[in-house]
Amino acid sequence: MEFRAQLLREAFPAKAAVRYKKLARIVTTFPQTGGQSEEPAISYARRFHPVLKRIDDQRRFILYEQGWAAWRAPRGYVENVAAALALCVVNERASGRIYNVAESPAYSELEWALKIAVATGWTGEFVVLPDEGTPKHLKPPGNTAQHWELDSTRIRRELGYHEIIPLDEAIRRTIEWERANPPGEINPHPFDYAAEDAAIASQYRAEPQ
Repeated sequence: MEFRAQLLREAFPAKAAVRYKKLARIVTTFPQTGGQSEEPAISYARRFHPVLKRIDDQRRFILYEQGWAAWRAPRGYVENVAAALALCVVNERASGRIYNVAESPAYSELEWALKIAVATGWTGEFVVLPDEGTPKHLKPPGNTAQHWELDSTRIRRELGYHEIIPLDEAIRRTIEWERANPPGEINPHPFDYAAEDAAIASQYRAEPQ
């Protein structure tokens, strides 16, 4: 509930307190939310960080474990998610209903990375590795064979929801915000470039000439 209240405060600061009370009658399932925030410490605001940092560090190759590359999960730009929440709050029809909020289609992690690369003009190469050839710090937890997708048809049909910020613009704004608001401290473990370079060298040695 607090996450939803935060979105309301950022989208509608003058009326958030009144609208927050109505949320108790509505159930909304949110996607992985990305984009700018008035509070830079909020973790959802840096969905692009693992890719964007490598691009800004001028890495020639960016590696993905094959299961993680293919994994799909719902995402949503923060202003679009806030707009969906506002629709739920101001529409009496939404009372007692359950709505999923997500962009459609759900892109894979590699597809998102490619979109970020295009938006930044990065000309490097994404390399998808088998699990056994992937550095440990790039192996995600959990079962990547199980995708997580939400059907947002109901909120679109019943409340007329649509993304007010187009995808390309949302990506551009997110990149701009993340670059202007880097993390205060960066854990070096997820960016073990020596291990990544060794994995790349091993991959190309193993390929037939």
